Amino acid sequence: MSPDTPTAEMHPQRWGDHASAVELPESALGLVDLAFGLRDRPPVAGATPPPSHLDEALLQELRALVGTEHVLVDDATRTLRTRGKSTPDLLRARAGDLSDAPDAVVRPDGHAEVEAVLAWAGNHRVAVVPFGGGTCVTGGLAARRDGFAGLVSLDLVRMKRLLAVDTVSMTATLQPGLRGPEAEAALAAHGLTLGHYPQSWEHASIGGFAATRSSGQSSAGYGRFDAMVVGLTAATPTGTLDLGSAPASAAGPDLRQLLLGSEGVFGVITSVTVRVRPAPAVTAYEGWRWPSFDAGSEAMRALAQSGLLPTVLRLSDESETAINLADPSSIGGADDPGCLMVTGHEGTSAQVAARRDAVTALLTDLGGVPLGAGPGERWAEGRFHAPYLRDALLDHGVLVETLETATFWSHRERLYAEVRAALTGVLGEGALVLCHVSHVYETGCSLYFTVAVRQDDDPLAQWQAAKAAASDAIIAAGATITHHHAVGTDHVPWFAEEVGEVGVRVLRAVKAELDPAGILNPGVLIP
Repeated sequence: MSPDTPTAEMHPQRWGDHASAVELPESALGLVDLAFGLRDRPPVAGATPPPSHLDEALLQELRALVGTEHVLVDDATRTLRTRGKSTPDLLRARAGDLSDAPDAVVRPDGHAEVEAVLAWAGNHRVAVVPFGGGTCVTGGLAARRDGFAGLVSLDLVRMKRLLAVDTVSMTATLQPGLRGPEAEAALAAHGLTLGHYPQSWEHASIGGFAATRSSGQSSAGYGRFDAMVVGLTAATPTGTLDLGSAPASAAGPDLRQLLLGSEGVFGVITSVTVRVRPAPAVTAYEGWRWPSFDAGSEAMRALAQSGLLPTVLRLSDESETAINLADPSSIGGADDPGCLMVTGHEGTSAQVAARRDAVTALLTDLGGVPLGAGPGERWAEGRFHAPYLRDALLDHGVLVETLETATFWSHRERLYAEVRAALTGVLGEGALVLCHVSHVYETGCSLYFTVAVRQDDDPLAQWQAAKAAASDAIIAAGATITHHHAVGTDHVPWFAEEVGEVGVRVLRAVKAELDPAGILNPGVLIP
C-alpha cells in the first residue's frame, strides 16, 4: 500500500463516508415517531474552527521536518481532525462546536519523522494528539490544551505500508496508518488475513487497534488485537522503544503492554508485528434461537469452557433481537422472538465442517434451536452499518449511544441488571436499552449496551448523566469500565477507581519517564 494512496475521510459531523449515509424509510419513521416522537435536529452548517495559535516561525520549523505539503492549517483539514465519533463528539460537532480543533495537522512519514516532531513539540511545549482513523468513542482525541503553546494532530495517514511478511513464523509487520481494509488487502496478496473486524473496521487504523486494545467481531476465533501483537516499535519524547524479540519471554515484565492500550500518552506506535493466519477458504454463518438471554449466555459459557468456540459468536438479548437484528417471525414469532445467537466458522472446508458439527451438537443438547444460515448472513451483511443508522436517528431527535464492559461469568447476570437499571433510572422508562454479548472467554464475557431515547433540550448533558450512572454501576459491580472502547477522557474517573491509588501512581511514573513534558495526549487515560 503506497503512502500516497488517498484515504477516504469521514464526514466531520457524521460517521463514515457520507455517500453511505442512510435515510430512515417511511415505515421506520412511523415506528420512531410512535416510540420517541419526531423532532428534527439538523446539524449546524458552515461552522469553522478557531484560528490556529501556532505562529509562522513554529510552522516553518515543522515544515522543515516533514515537508511543507504535510503541515496543514486550513480550516477543512483541521475540522476533520477534531475529536472522534462518540455521540457526545457528534453532538458538539453538529452544534457547530469546533473548539477542540488542532492548530495544525502534521503528517510524518516514518519513525524518524515522528521522533523529530515529538522533539520539536517538547522543545516548544506543544501538545500532540496521535491520529489514526478518528473512530475513537471515548473522548481520546480531545486532549487538554491549557498550559501548552498549541496543539497539533499527528496524522499517521502517510504511514501505511506492509513492511514485512514472514510466512514461516506467520507474522507481518505493519505501519500504524493502515486502515482495516487496507491492511486486509495487503495481507490478502500473500494469502493471509489478520481477522480483526471491529465495527469501526472500515475506517479504524492498525495503530488505533493497538493503542486501544481493540477487539473485533471475530474475536472468538482470532483473539483480541493485543493478543495478536508479538512486537512493536514506538517513538517517545525520550527515545525509541523496540520491543518483541521472541514469541514469548521471561525477561522481566512485558514492556509491550505499556504501549498496547496506552492511547498515545506514552509514545507513538510506528510499527506493529502481528500474528497472521491463512485467509479462510470457507466462511459460514448460522443463527440460533434461545428462549432467554440467560439461556443463551449459559450456552456461550459452555462453548468457551469446552474449547469449541467458533470464529464469530454473539448473542442479542430479547430487546435487541426484537428491535434490531431479525424478523421476529423468523426466529420464534412476533410475540416471543426469544434471543438470537449468531455463530460463524472460518477455515478450510474440513475445519469448518468439523467445528460446525461439534458446535451444533453442543448447542442442540443445551436447547438451542437452529435457524439456518439466514439470520447469520443478514448480520454479516449489515455489521458495519449501525453507526450510519445512529446519524439518521440523531437527525430526528433520538439520542443513540453505546457503552460496554466485561465481567466474569458468575457476575454477568448482576452486571446486566444493574447497568440496565442505572440507564433507565436516569433516562426514564421510555428509554430503549439493548444489549449483546460479542466477546467471550473461558472465564467471562463482555456486555455491550445500546441506548435510544428522545433527546431533551440538552442531549449532551442528558447522555452524560446516564453514562455516569451506568459507569458507577459497572464499578460497583466489580466489572471493568471498558472492554474495548478504551479510556479516553470519558472514563478517566472510573478507571482511577478500577486500578486504585497505587496503579495510578505507576501510570504517572511511566508518563513522567517517557514524556516528561507531558506533551502526548494530555488529559487522556492518566488520572
